[in-house]
Amino acid sequence: MGKDEEVAFDEELELDSVDTDDDDDLVLDDDVKDGGGLLQSTSKRVRMIFSVMASPNRIDILRILNSKGPLTYSELKSLAGFKSKKESGKFAYHLRKLLRQSLVALNKSERRYTITNLGKLVLSLARQIEERSIIESGKMYVRTSHDSIEEFNSHKIIQSLVREGSLPLELAQKITEEVENRIYKFQTTYLTGSLIREMVNNVLLEHSYEEYRNKLARLGMPVFDIKEMFTNVENIQNGAEDILFNTGKNVLAEYLLTNTLPKDVADSHLSGDLHITNPGIWSLVPDVVFLNLKELIEEGLQLGGKSLVVSRVLQPKNLNDLSVLLPMIFSLVSKEASQEVVIDELPSVLAKTSKNLGDIEKSLLDIFKLSSTSISYDKSPTVISFRLNVSTDQKIIKTILSAYRSYLEITPLSKIGLVIDYEKGKILEISDTLSTIISIGGNVIFSKGSCSTNGILKAEEKHIGTSIKLGSLTINLPRLAFESNKDETYFRARLALLIKPALDSMILRKKDISDLTRRGMNPLLSKNTQFMQKNSMSLILNLVGLNEAVFSILGHKDDKAGHEILYKVLQTAVDVATKKGKELGVTVTIAMVDTDGISRFTTLDSEKYGKNSVQDSTDSGIYSQGFSIDPSKSSDLTAKNPLILESSKISKILNGGLLLKINFDKKSKPTEIKTVIDKISLLTSAFKPIIHVPVCGNCGFKGEKLVDKCPNCKSQYIL
Repeated sequence: MGKDEEVAFDEELELDSVDTDDDDDLVLDDDVKDGGGLLQSTSKRVRMIFSVMASPNRIDILRILNSKGPLTYSELKSLAGFKSKKESGKFAYHLRKLLRQSLVALNKSERRYTITNLGKLVLSLARQIEERSIIESGKMYVRTSHDSIEEFNSHKIIQSLVREGSLPLELAQKITEEVENRIYKFQTTYLTGSLIREMVNNVLLEHSYEEYRNKLARLGMPVFDIKEMFTNVENIQNGAEDILFNTGKNVLAEYLLTNTLPKDVADSHLSGDLHITNPGIWSLVPDVVFLNLKELIEEGLQLGGKSLVVSRVLQPKNLNDLSVLLPMIFSLVSKEASQEVVIDELPSVLAKTSKNLGDIEKSLLDIFKLSSTSISYDKSPTVISFRLNVSTDQKIIKTILSAYRSYLEITPLSKIGLVIDYEKGKILEISDTLSTIISIGGNVIFSKGSCSTNGILKAEEKHIGTSIKLGSLTINLPRLAFESNKDETYFRARLALLIKPALDSMILRKKDISDLTRRGMNPLLSKNTQFMQKNSMSLILNLVGLNEAVFSILGHKDDKAGHEILYKVLQTAVDVATKKGKELGVTVTIAMVDTDGISRFTTLDSEKYGKNSVQDSTDSGIYSQGFSIDPSKSSDLTAKNPLILESSKISKILNGGLLLKINFDKKSKPTEIKTVIDKISLLTSAFKPIIHVPVCGNCGFKGEKLVDKCPNCKSQYIL
């Protein structure tokens, strides 16, 4: 039916007041002859509505409008199944009945049909009558997970056991028979799919079929935990995104630990021998990605058939084009890494598009602002960092630093970082600006070569534009020491034994991420880089608590002999990982950087070995991560200082990275910071100055004036 036919039909509805072909209308006329009155007319009205409900076609029309409306005449007719011209009259008859009883309404200006509130009430009543009739039939029905009610059929349990759980048919029949006997003992008419699954899993556990049970388990969250998420909304940073991500990550984390990881590795994580960061997205995206910006944008934004709502932008020709493309690139790529994306060649790309430094600074500040709106998988967002080689044009470097400083001044918590590469240059010319940036909370690391802001090295893959690091697995060295009875040889043997299954699990992760990326899960990495062809994906194992394990728990003295034991432990880890990596055909490195599992390790060990045992082995109440230098003692440091020699020795042994931190007080002045970083840069190959600038969790104000409460909004919620 075309537009003319629709108009003709609508006019017919307005003119036509009697439908002589309708038997129900004739019954109504007979009742009218018997007299009238409010009660009698109401009764007739109800009877008329029930006559409308008697037709399955009319109920279908109501259901379609309820779920998909408003719809045009043609759309509604097609969805209702009246597709041939011969059926036009039949459809028009049913629609007229619904309109006459005010169950459906026509919006004449838009020429679309909608269900009325009365129509929704009738639809709900029809559903209740249907369900009640099922109950009265005396049969047992199941509310399924795909929104339907079906009669209980034990054969479906058998099919599920065989298909989902891989049970042998004979065993599946035996389990199903036992479950069926229990079901019929229930005094209930309705079952749910989840309840039946729970019963099946209980029976499997009773018969010691735990492996089958894990395959059939329903993953999810307790109702209480979901209520808590809605209750504690003050902890939510990104609105509904956080609730959706947290719910999804909990399900995927449970799947990882029960169905993906080898049981010994899952048990090691749960017990505290090791820690997996972000288990909910562990098998989906890599941790750290090193990208060359030239390679990333040389053909514009290439996403194939993915992210169809994102505009396809061509290769940038000027600064304006770049200002549009880069925020899109940075926001998209931050979805494809869980911890950090390190971007190379930003200065050369900016310099190529414009010679006006003022325009570059303004555009770059806008790029930083727009990029800050990208999604975050966790409370700690994916960092977008830029490697700046200080040996390049100082003018463009200073322009980038100026834009970054302006960005920090208006951003409470930065998700953009800087990697200052001073391998072929000195930082003295830009240390003034950098010290100011650090004093206001800038995320900056200094390194001779490319690394992440957490100290992960790109290392041997300098020639590769795109490099991917899979880490997020940290080994708890104090736990191994507690279990070694002060036997250093046994301690290193336990470390070697733990490394091997840990790497096996990371090989599974590498395969999963590679397969998903190849199939389009991470479209930017897949389409805009060449990492799949070059296979530039390597594994990293992280170690924490080295000093506590060797000196406090194993009992070695903090002297030359003790430090030789410490180096031997690290060399053992590197040798075992390298050998295992060669067997597996993948590069494996060892690092000592920060992890979110440090407080978890300390808590679990306190519960297992006693709080005093753990407290006595640490200086600050938690295990050490990486390496630290007290900035107040930096003036006395020389190249032959034991602290510098030790950090240099460790950084040479570790092939994955060592995070050397300089923890400044929040009241430190830029001049003080400059003095320290100028000095430390002459003594080490990598270091990270850190200042924890307080931020108001209520209004976003930040600065050293935040002490007990915010001077801006008076809130005491200080981050």
